[in-house]
Order: sequence, then structure tokens, then C-alpha cells
Amino acid sequence: MLNFVYHNPVKVVFGRGTIAKLVNLVKMDQTIMMTYGGGSIRQNGVYDQVMDALKGHSVVEFSGIEPNPRYETCMEAVKKAKIEGVDFLLSVGGGSVLDATKFIAAAIRYEGNDPWDILGERAPVTSAVPIGCVITLPATGSEMNSIAVISRESTREKLPFSSKHVYPQFSILDPETTYSLPERQITNGIVDTFVHVLEQYLTYDANTPLQDRQAEAILLTLIEEAPKVLEDPNNYDVRANLVWCATHGLNGLIACGVPQDWSTHMIGHELTALHGLDHGQSLAIVLPAVLQHQKQQKGPKLVQYAQRVWKIKGLGHDETIDAAITQTVEFFRSVGMPTRLSDYNITPSDCMTVAERFEQRGVKLGEHRAIGKQEIEEILALCA
Repeated sequence: MLNFVYHNPVKVVFGRGTIAKLVNLVKMDQTIMMTYGGGSIRQNGVYDQVMDALKGHSVVEFSGIEPNPRYETCMEAVKKAKIEGVDFLLSVGGGSVLDATKFIAAAIRYEGNDPWDILGERAPVTSAVPIGCVITLPATGSEMNSIAVISRESTREKLPFSSKHVYPQFSILDPETTYSLPERQITNGIVDTFVHVLEQYLTYDANTPLQDRQAEAILLTLIEEAPKVLEDPNNYDVRANLVWCATHGLNGLIACGVPQDWSTHMIGHELTALHGLDHGQSLAIVLPAVLQHQKQQKGPKLVQYAQRVWKIKGLGHDETIDAAITQTVEFFRSVGMPTRLSDYNITPSDCMTVAERFEQRGVKLGEHRAIGKQEIEEILALCA
């Protein structure tokens, strides 16, 4: 097991009717900026629940945060927050709204010339405005971690940052708020959570049987619950299980002491930035290609994944691995998620600037930091 430090300060408030608990989670003397997206929270009743809970508080609203939140939009929020004297940010929506809110919180107090440096130059975040969240879409796990990913329209980039200063103080997770989600968002969330787990699990053996079985538990639960939520969208127990899987997929617990990959995510971010694919869509395309390309390096863990998660027995080493990759693709497709670039009328040649971007940044991907320009080009070719 690798050395690690694990600290997670997020207070999780889980279950039906928990939005009302906001009244005890936010101080009365704070000026709150409530951030949200395109207005779905007004249609599904979440907005009214939040405002009822915050009666008597000073609330400033900022709406219009996009899926794959844009730097340009975030900076509009930063400007408004400074004018209004905001001292607490409340994200209400999915992971994109929360990612944007994390960046806004850091950018408000950033003392450098350009807050984009937090992402582009990995400039340190030394302080941030406190934040809390009400999550309405299970996917990113952002509600219980210190990570955010922001896109910049002007340069067509999508980059992550992480800071201990942007952990939410609290996260309200009411599964009933997810009932009104369109099927596309449900599918994206399932795939996103599934790939989060595999990025931390399908690497190499570090003698971490507990973490492996924790990861496998999340994967098996997703496989069991995914068809149920599509058949019965208003099943509270199924929704609750998916919400909790998403949170555990990226709250750092299964990452303790294990090597991590994240090449699928990094390549997927570039496909989103260049071609506008949903985050989940990009992951479903890239992951099978990464596993196919890296199956020798990941061989023992892929066999374990095949046997423990997909119950594949009685095949040779290579056939077991191939069967596990096939099962993964079939799972994605079973929930309505395409898995090829061609499904979106994109060709590998349309994506070759992706490999060039990583080379220009001097970045190599994967748990061994051995996936460079040539390997990325080969992976993209497998995505066709």
C-alpha cells in the first residue's frame, strides 16, 4: 500500500426533505450568493425549497452556469460577488454548478493577475470564500472533494484544479431532487461514476484488498441499480443508491494508498473542449480504448475486474481481459451511452490536436506516466 494522508471535512446531509436543514447550516449574518444553472431548479421545486429555507438571509442569485462550466461565466460571477460583498457561496444543481462555484470561490480571493492561472499554470490557491451545496445530479462526486474542472471558451481548453480551500462545508443530498432529470443526464452520471472508480482501481496491484473491494462494491451497485433507474425513475431507494455511489466514487476514500490513472478523464476533457461532447459521453468513448491499449500494463487488475465484477471464469488470460472490456462497453450501451467517436460523426483525425496539446504541456498520462503523444494518438485511433 502506498503512503497517503486522508482528510475530508465535508458534512454530508443525506435524505428526503433535507434542503430545509439549510436554515441551520448557513449563518444569518452572511451574504450568500446562490449559484445555479439554466433554471431547472425553478421547475422541479428545488429553488422554492432553498429560498424557503433561507428566509431572512441576504441572498444574491447568479444563474446561467453551463454544463462544462465556462471560465468566462465564472468570472462574471466573481465580479458580481465582489460588488455585492458576498461572503458565502451556495451551489444548487449538479456537479458543473459546484465545480464553477469552487473556482468562483478561489478566484474571488486570488491575488494574481489572472485567475485562469489557477488552472493553466497551477498557481496555488491560498484562500477561498466558504461554500456549501445542494446536489441535484449524482455524477461528479464534487460534493465531497476538493476538485473542479473548468472550460475556457476562448482557448477551447478544459482543465482541472484542486485545493483544500474549496471543499464544501456541507453537502445536501436529497435523492428526490434527481427525479426530474432527463435520461441523458442520468446516463452521463452513471458512466461518470463508473469511470471515476475504474481510474482508481484499474491500475496495478499495490496490495490494497480493502480499497479494491470498496471499489468493486461501487461498480457492482451501479451495475445493479442502473437498469432499475431507467425502468422506474421515481424509485427513491434506487435514486438514493446512485447518489451515494457517485459521492463515494470520488471522495478520496477508494484512492487511499492506491496508484491512480486518470488518462481517460484527461483525454476526455480535450474531446469535450474541442467537440462539445458531454463529459460522460467522452469517457464512454475513451475508456475502452485506454483499457485495450494498456491491457498488458493493467493485465492483473483487468483479470481481477473481470472475475470479481463481471464473474468471468474459465477463459485464458487475454480472453478474460477482452471479455471484461466487452462487458464494460455493453454496460455503457445498455444504459443508452454510445462508445465510439463515429457515433458522434467524429473521426480520430479530427482529434489529433489532443495529443499535441499534451506534448506542448509536457504532460504524460497514466499511472506510470508513460502515455505520451504517440500513445494518445494510438488510443484515439482505437476510439473510431
